[in-house]
Amino acid sequence: MQKRFNTDLEVLKKQVIIETYRSRGPGGQRKNKTETSVRLKHLPSGLTVIATEHRSQAQNLKLAFERLRERLIKLNQVRKPRIPTSIPLKAIERRKKGKEIRSTQKRMRKKVQKELEQWD
Repeated sequence: MQKRFNTDLEVLKKQVIIETYRSRGPGGQRKNKTETSVRLKHLPSGLTVIATEHRSQAQNLKLAFERLRERLIKLNQVRKPRIPTSIPLKAIERRKKGKEIRSTQKRMRKKVQKELEQWD
């Protein structure tokens, strides 16, 4: 049975570890000296989500919680069981026809080899 995760914001805040860090990439001095990037680690599920788009840590934190919530909702969805389909008759006939053609080709090769051996 699949485990269900709570997606309420107040509950999520208690279940995550929030880490801030300096993001990498272009942006210069402003990006290099402020820790605006946010990483959330959701302990019950083991998911990790990051947000580095904005220059504001508060905006990145809000974005990271939205992403975490979306991922948890996706995890909570129950997958429908796959119903196997039967092989169409046309496909079975096509496979048999292909096998028949290959077998006749092989039979023809054997006849040619026997005739060559007789000549030797």
